[in-house]
Amino acid sequence: MINKNQLGFSKTVNIPLLLEEVLSVFGRHFLVYATGIYFIAANIILGSGSVLGRFLPISSIASNEQDDPICLCPLQEERYRNLRLRMEVQFDGSRLDHQDALKQLWRLAYPNREVPPLKSELWKEMGWQGCDPSTDFRGGGYISLENLIFFAKNYPNSFQTLLHKTEGSRADWEYPFAIAGVNISFMLIQMLDLQSVLPSSKAGVRFLELLGEDEKAFDNLYCIAFRMLDAQWLAKRASYMEFNEVLKSTRNQLERELALEDIASVKDLPAYNMLM
Repeated sequence: MINKNQLGFSKTVNIPLLLEEVLSVFGRHFLVYATGIYFIAANIILGSGSVLGRFLPISSIASNEQDDPICLCPLQEERYRNLRLRMEVQFDGSRLDHQDALKQLWRLAYPNREVPPLKSELWKEMGWQGCDPSTDFRGGGYISLENLIFFAKNYPNSFQTLLHKTEGSRADWEYPFAIAGVNISFMLIQMLDLQSVLPSSKAGVRFLELLGEDEKAFDNLYCIAFRMLDAQWLAKRASYMEFNEVLKSTRNQLERELALEDIASVKDLPAYNMLM
């Protein structure tokens, strides 16, 4: 058994506070290290005759996400910083790289068709409001275009299914695909509280954990959200005027899934299976 005096602790040592300080320094994901500290602490308390040491779960100290500071590892910090830099970029129709990205999206969506001019009525077929898609990015920024491209490249079957509305019984007045995508990007940014220096929402805090496992966590979550929105749309037999209601219910479902235990990555979310 470890001697309290050997470790320099007094009889009045506050073990929960000690563990909390250790976790704040080494990060909440170092559970192996934390568990070792827990057993040391339990020995100390048992040595003083307290029964608390027999019933001190490490999770009771490590799970208080609401009140405690968020501790990020260097990898999480870098990925979160890069994501926020992406969010700050507004779509600029005068930039050649932004024009090229828009053309790339068209080629992915319609591989057997020529890319139309950047101002053309044909863009409405993809679900843009007018003949100039650049006017529709105000809410979502350039990242919403990146999200659509990521969706088309990584989950082409799901992308094509939603683009062409080939599943389910559809309303006469359907949601416009591209505009829905921009709205989903904006919804995720709000839900995850990504405009803050560090997120304070439960979903945002959980997202930072997932970001440590997957650099493309936001993009993958976007694809899940899009598939989820379409499923909600069909289940509710919704039409265009109910889009905001469906988007809200999609957000609620995402928040519930992010709150589930045993989710180590975005791909562990139950709704991810809809993409496959």
